[in-house]
Amino acid sequence: MRQLIITPATGKKLIGRATAGHASVKRALQGGRIVIMAGTTNGFVAEEVLKSINQQEGFSRDRFVRGMTLPPGKSKKGFIGAGDFPGDVVIDNGQWVPGKTIFDVLPELREGDVVIKGANALNLENRQAGVLVGHPEAGTVGAALQAVVGRRVELLLPVGLEKRIAMDLHQAARLLNAPGASGPRMFAVPGGEVITEIEALSMLTSVQAELTAAGGVGGAEGAVWLTVCGKEEDEKAAEDLVENV
Repeated sequence: MRQLIITPATGKKLIGRATAGHASVKRALQGGRIVIMAGTTNGFVAEEVLKSINQQEGFSRDRFVRGMTLPPGKSKKGFIGAGDFPGDVVIDNGQWVPGKTIFDVLPELREGDVVIKGANALNLENRQAGVLVGHPEAGTVGAALQAVVGRRVELLLPVGLEKRIAMDLHQAARLLNAPGASGPRMFAVPGGEVITEIEALSMLTSVQAELTAAGGVGGAEGAVWLTVCGKEEDEKAAEDLVENV
């Protein structure tokens, strides 16, 4: 048994690497479509997927966001996400099609295709992911679910453990979506496969991981302590992987 400290930034990279190696993603690269919707965690997913097909040139995580949470009083100017939006990452039969968004390809998505969408809230016990929504027509998550529910397109939900909450997300959605409430709304995403740092370590090194503590200072704010168990060589591989990332 080993204990690993994983910061939010390290967690995003681990999740990105694991999601890029997901069996459904690999299959869709061979003969389907993949839509990686913009977000900070998905920036690492897109980077890893594009590297796997040698098409990373021209992609940058700098503006690959739609919304972001900044400290109160801070402006977007000078922060990641400032500038023109480059689009989601749409890959059609192994070829990246720059400048496209989920809305451009939504009517074409079919069973066997994969949509990858980040999240803003995670109920770990119930395997629920929730997305904050600022758009009056439910934004990109509402669009994606047309294909997921209507045409059985697979949905992957990479989300870091820093976003965990104790509340059932359907209850959170009722609270934030109530008439008279202010600020973003909440979409409790039905279905989809949640991929956190826990799943990422298991997918990449075959260990079993448990969240056992959290927090830190000096750059480790929001970090999690994961206890990993497995064969000695797998535990060592997990430790080496985190150190490398």
